[in-house]
Amino acid sequence: MNNTSRIFMAIAISLAVLTVAESCAGTGEVGFPDWAMTGFERPDGVNPVISPDTSSFFDCPMRGEPVAWEESDTFNPAATLSEDGKIIVLYRAEDNSATGIGRRTSRIGYAESHDGLHFVRRDAPVLYPGPDSQQENECPGGCEDPRVAVTEDGTYVMLYTQWNRKQARLAVATSRDLLHWEKHGPAFAKAYGGRFKDDFSKSASIVTQLKDGKLTIAKIDGKYWMYWGEKFVNAAVSENLTDWQPVLGEDGGLLKVMVPRPGRFDSELTECGPPALLTENGILLMYNGKNSTGPDRDTCYNAGTYCAGQALFEASDPTVLKDRLDRPFFVPEAAFEKSGQYPAGTVFIEGLVHSGGRWFLYYGCADSRVGMAVL
Repeated sequence: MNNTSRIFMAIAISLAVLTVAESCAGTGEVGFPDWAMTGFERPDGVNPVISPDTSSFFDCPMRGEPVAWEESDTFNPAATLSEDGKIIVLYRAEDNSATGIGRRTSRIGYAESHDGLHFVRRDAPVLYPGPDSQQENECPGGCEDPRVAVTEDGTYVMLYTQWNRKQARLAVATSRDLLHWEKHGPAFAKAYGGRFKDDFSKSASIVTQLKDGKLTIAKIDGKYWMYWGEKFVNAAVSENLTDWQPVLGEDGGLLKVMVPRPGRFDSELTECGPPALLTENGILLMYNGKNSTGPDRDTCYNAGTYCAGQALFEASDPTVLKDRLDRPFFVPEAAFEKSGQYPAGTVFIEGLVHSGGRWFLYYGCADSRVGMAVL
C-alpha cells in the first residue's frame, strides 16, 4: 500500500469512527430538529422523587385485609396540575403479593407538590381493583400505567391499563378533583359493535394544547384524538372522551401510524408516552422506544433498554407521520434507572406538566422508582 492509499484509508476510518460516535452521542442538543422538545435535565439531589414505601397500608376491598400497597415498586407516573396549581403525580404502585413483572397487584397512588420536585403522598391509592363494575377486568392484576389530561372546564381524564392477568385493556376514568374517580370501563367497548373490546390494548396519549399556560385537551375538526399502543402506535377518536373509536386502515385492521425501526433505539416497540402536544409545527408525540434483544437492535444502547423518543404528526391529519427523531432525547443514566425490575435500563415517560414557564417530565425508572426532569 502506497502513502496515498494509506492516507485515504486513514480518512475513511476516521470518518467511520466519527459517524458511529455521533450516532451514539447520547442526548446532546446537536442534531435535533427545531420542532423537538429537548434539553430536559435532572435536578441535582432530587431523584428519585417517589420510591417504594413499606409503611403505608390501606384496607384492600379486593383482598379484604390491610395491604402494603406500595411496598415493592412505584413507577410509571401520570402528571397534571390541580385546580389550585399544584403538580399532581399519579403513579403505579405494586404490593409484594408475588414475584415477577405483572404478577403482583397494581394500584394508582397520589402525590402532590408545590415545586414539582418534592412530593407529599397520600396513604391510600386513589384508583384500585375491587368489587365494582370493573372487577372482572381488574382483579387480581389491578390498575396500571396511567396517563392524565384535563379539559378546559376542569374534568380530568385518565387512560389506564386494566390487568386481570389474562388480558390488558385500555380503560377510562374521570374525576373533578383527582382523588375520586369514576370508572367507565374499556375505552373501545362500544366501537364497531365491540370488535376491539377484548383485544390487547394499553398506553394512550390524548392530544392536548398549551392554552393560557396550562395543558388542556384539544379538539381537531370537532373530535378528540389520542395515540395509543405498545408494539405499534395506533390512533383513535372520540366525541365524549370516554368512548373511543380506533382508526382503521384500508384493510379494515388497526391503522399503524408509527412502527418500530430496525437498528434504532425503538427497534422492538414504540409505546406512547405523555399526552401528545399540539404545536405550531404539528402534533408532538413523546414515546417510549424499546431496543430489541435481537440482531436488529441499536448497538448504541443495551439490549432491551427503554429510551424516550419524539415524533411529529400532521395537525390537519393526526394519522400522518411528518418526522421522527433518529436517536432518543432522554436515556437511562442514573444507577436506579439501570436496576430494579428492568436492569437493562429504563426511562419510561408518562407525565408532562407545564408550570411557571417550565416543562416537568415524569418517568418510571426501571419499573421501580419515579424520576423527573425539567426543561
